[in-house]
Amino acid sequence: MTWRVLKFDAYFQEDVPMSTEEHYRIRQVKIYYYLEDDSMSVIEPVVENSGIPQGKLIKRQRLAKNDRGDHYHWKDLNRGIDITIYGKTFRVVDCDRFTQVFLESQGIELNPPEKMALDPYTELRKQPLRKYVTPSDFDQLKQFLTFDKQVLRFYAIWDDTDSMFGECRTYIIHYYLMDDTVEIREVHERNNGRDPFPLLMSRQRVPKVLVKNAENFPQCVLEISDQEVLEWYTAKDFLVGKSLTILGRTFFIYDCDPFTRQYYKEKFGISDLPRIDVSKKEPAPVKQELPPYNGYGLVEDSAQNCFALIPKAPRKDVIKMLLNDNKVLRYLAALESPIPEDKDRRFVFSYFLATDMISIFEPPVRNSGIIGGKYLGRTKVIKPYSSVENPVYYSPSDFFIGAVIEVFGHRFVILDTDDYVLKYMESNAAQYSPEALLSVQNRVRKREGPAPELENKQTEVDPGVQELEVLIDTIQKQLKDPPCKDNIREAFQIYDKEASGYVDKEMFFKVCDSLNLPVDDSLIKELIRMCSHGEDKIDYYNFVRAFSN
Repeated sequence: MTWRVLKFDAYFQEDVPMSTEEHYRIRQVKIYYYLEDDSMSVIEPVVENSGIPQGKLIKRQRLAKNDRGDHYHWKDLNRGIDITIYGKTFRVVDCDRFTQVFLESQGIELNPPEKMALDPYTELRKQPLRKYVTPSDFDQLKQFLTFDKQVLRFYAIWDDTDSMFGECRTYIIHYYLMDDTVEIREVHERNNGRDPFPLLMSRQRVPKVLVKNAENFPQCVLEISDQEVLEWYTAKDFLVGKSLTILGRTFFIYDCDPFTRQYYKEKFGISDLPRIDVSKKEPAPVKQELPPYNGYGLVEDSAQNCFALIPKAPRKDVIKMLLNDNKVLRYLAALESPIPEDKDRRFVFSYFLATDMISIFEPPVRNSGIIGGKYLGRTKVIKPYSSVENPVYYSPSDFFIGAVIEVFGHRFVILDTDDYVLKYMESNAAQYSPEALLSVQNRVRKREGPAPELENKQTEVDPGVQELEVLIDTIQKQLKDPPCKDNIREAFQIYDKEASGYVDKEMFFKVCDSLNLPVDDSLIKELIRMCSHGEDKIDYYNFVRAFSN
C-alpha cells in the first residue's frame, strides 16, 4: 500500500463575529488519508488576497477519533458524513475516483455525493461592480429644472353613497411634474358641517402596483420604497373620465384646467379631454300617499295630520266667506226609505254659501215616535261615487225640485224651497240648468197661487175683509222687532204637504211656540180667530202677512 492516498473533499463553517458584511465563512478543504501508516492531513487551497492563513491546516499524523485513544481508520470515512478533528467539524461531501474504487472494492457502500457549499461573501465579491449611470432622459436635476412650478390640476369626485351615511364629495388632485408627486385637496363649501382641513393627502409619490410580498407592508408606519413597488403613478395615469384608486379611495376625474389640457396635447397627443357632467339629477318627487279616510271629520282636516307634525286648519276662502256671510239656502226634503214610518218625515236642508256646508233639521212631530231636532250638524257632504283622494262636494247647483241628495248613505228628495232660493238662482242663473231653475219657479208660483183666490173669495163672502186688513196694519205698527216673515212661512210650509195655505190648528200653535210668537197678545188672538177656517184649519198665509217688515 505504498504511496496510496485516499482524497476527500470537505468544508467547515467558521463564525465571523466582528464583521458587518458577513456573519459566517465557509472554508473548503482537502482531507488526505495515507494507507501506509493510517495517517491523515487537512490542507486548504490557498486563495490569493484572502487575508486568511491557508495551506496545511493539520499536518500528517494519526488523528484521534475519541477520548479512548482510538484513531480514525479508512473504514470510518465516507461521503455525506461529519467528522470532528481537534474540535472542528468537517462535512465530507465527495471523494476522487481512486478513493471511490478502493472503498467499493473493500465492501464499503458509499453515500451519494453532495454539493460543495459556497462562501456567500466570496460569491458576492465575484459579482461585477454596480455602475450607477443615470440616463439623461430621467435625470432628476433635469426634470426639476424643466418642470419646476408646473402642476397638473384635475377635478375629481369620490362617490361613497353606497356606504351608510356616505355622500358624493369633490376634490382637487395636483400632480407635480418636477418630482411625480401627488396631492389631494378637499373642496369645502359654506355651512357643509365639516372641519376645514386643507388636505386629504399630503404631497407624496403614490404606488400603483406593489410587489406581491409587500401587500401586507405596514404603510401607515413605514415609508414605501422602490423595493416594495413595481410601478408608481405617473402623469399618463391621470385622464379625464378615468377612475383611479389612491389610498383605498376610488376617485373619478371629470375635468382639468387649460394648462393640463395643453400638456396632454403636447406630451401624449391627447386633444379630446371634454368635461364630464357629474351633477346628479334630483329624483322625481315621491307622491305622498294619504292613508285611507277613516270617516271622521272632513277629508281636508284629516289630511293635515299627514302634512305636518303639528296639524294646522285648512285654508279658508276668506273673500267667499265675507261675500256670502249669513246667506243660507233652505230646502224641504223627504226621506226615501222602504220603512212606512219614514214616508211622512220631513227635513229642512240648510246650505251655507259661505262655507259650502249643509245642515239638516227635522221638525218634531207630536206622537210620531221619532225624536226631531238636529239630524246633521254643519259639514260638507261628498257626492256619491267620488274618490276620497279627490272628493267632490255638493254645491248649490245640485239642489232643485226633485233632486236626489245622498247624505252618508241616506237618500233625500227635494220637495220645496224658500223664496230666497229662487232669488239666488235667478241672480246666479249660470250655475243652474234651465230645468232646475224652471222647477223652482213653478213650485213658487204654485205655492203662492191659492192665496189670491182665497183673498178674493173672502172679499166676496166675508164682508169683514177690511177689518182684517186694518188689524194686520195695526199689528205691523205695534211690533217693534218682528220675526222674519220668510222663516215663519217656511215653518208652516213644512206641514202644509198639499201647499193649500192651511195647517191644522194644533200644528199651528206648536209652530208658533217653536218660533216664540206672541200668541197670548190680544191682537194676535183676534188675528188667529179671523184667519180660522172651519174648526181645525187656520189660514197661515194671512197670518204671516202681519209679521212682514
